[in-house]
Amino acid sequence: MFEYFGERIDKVINKIKGTGRITEENIGEIIREIRIALLEADVNYKIVGEFVNNVKEKALGEEVQKSLKPSELFIKILRDELIDLLGRDQSPLITDKKPTIVLMSGLQGSGKTTTVGKLGNFVRKKYGKRPLFVACDVYRPAAIDQLKTLGKTLNIPVYEEGNNNPVIIAKNAIKYAEENGNDYILIDTAGRLHIDEKLMSELIEIKNEIEPNEILLIVDAMMGQDAINVIQGFNEKLPLTGCILTKMDGDTKGGVALSLRHLTNVPIKLIGDSEKLDGLSEFVPSRMADRILGMGDIVSIAEKASEVINEEEAMNTARKMKKGNFDLEDFLNNMKQIKKLGPLENILKMLPGARKMGLNNLNIDPKQIARVEAIILSMTLEERRKPDILKASRKQRIAKGSGTTVEEVNKLLRQFEQMKIMMRQISNNNFKTPF
Repeated sequence: MFEYFGERIDKVINKIKGTGRITEENIGEIIREIRIALLEADVNYKIVGEFVNNVKEKALGEEVQKSLKPSELFIKILRDELIDLLGRDQSPLITDKKPTIVLMSGLQGSGKTTTVGKLGNFVRKKYGKRPLFVACDVYRPAAIDQLKTLGKTLNIPVYEEGNNNPVIIAKNAIKYAEENGNDYILIDTAGRLHIDEKLMSELIEIKNEIEPNEILLIVDAMMGQDAINVIQGFNEKLPLTGCILTKMDGDTKGGVALSLRHLTNVPIKLIGDSEKLDGLSEFVPSRMADRILGMGDIVSIAEKASEVINEEEAMNTARKMKKGNFDLEDFLNNMKQIKKLGPLENILKMLPGARKMGLNNLNIDPKQIARVEAIILSMTLEERRKPDILKASRKQRIAKGSGTTVEEVNKLLRQFEQMKIMMRQISNNNFKTPF
């Protein structure tokens, strides 16, 4: 997400860094490039005008003029304006009501039912909730079956009454949740067009009957500026409490995220950042601005890691690295834990300077990772713990057992040794990053 826009902004920042002072003369070209970058990212033209005018006015301010490092202040101005555009303050989910009732709405094909599954998984992991899925999409063929499959996969119960009236289903589901200790109720409704009066009336009727704590609209980020009309159309009928932007890991320009809050006043609460059922993240404006500007998002990486990585194992691994005792068995266990974070390329994109290192467009073949695992699993425990004993005959056996070649085994061993050296340097504070 925001990849192309971020690359254009990088060029702007580089130009600023090469400028001794910011003046009326040189700011014109810089502002023009920011305007083009925003328009090409599919940001609403009215917002583009306001944004560049604000940036220009502040960049020509007295504080920047007197600064010894005007480029750093200019980047701060850009960051502050981006945060304002994205919503300034984070809008967290409502989770303190017992039970918390969430009405999920959206267009057909926006990924609503899948997002119900992701959200149930998210609140269970982050807040310790006991979610319940409610099947109120009685019109789309197989919609109930899809929700039941998600529930089975996640081990989350699903309440359904077949093709009964959705209003009655929702009402009965709340009673069921109270009787069975489910404290987070996610109601999956039929996908609809906001101009579909019949289905919108049904949604309003459900809302009036159950009085939900959250009314979330699922929006496909690939829609671009059309999404703004959809949000406004829904919001006129229902008091939306927030949006979830799906497919933000795809080839989206990001303009809808930069325009949405400013034009609709509906906050973005979550974004879908992978196809997996744990592919949902909180939307934090300041972190998103940092990612656009190439500053990375280490906090989000840490949060993801804390959910899936065993802290005791991580500390044990760190101690081994420091002493130089890190072996292939540890490496294999680390790989298994890192895979739980989601697609590795999505994690690499959040590192500071990822674009400059070419990590933003990196495609990591899962088959290659599987081959590395196969090589290590074809070793005995002793061989994993003492890679030095791996001579020609052992390597031939490992290659045969893993369906790879001796060359691939040798390549893995070389990379592992290089990694160990780097880790020792980091542990001894002798390794300096370029940031």
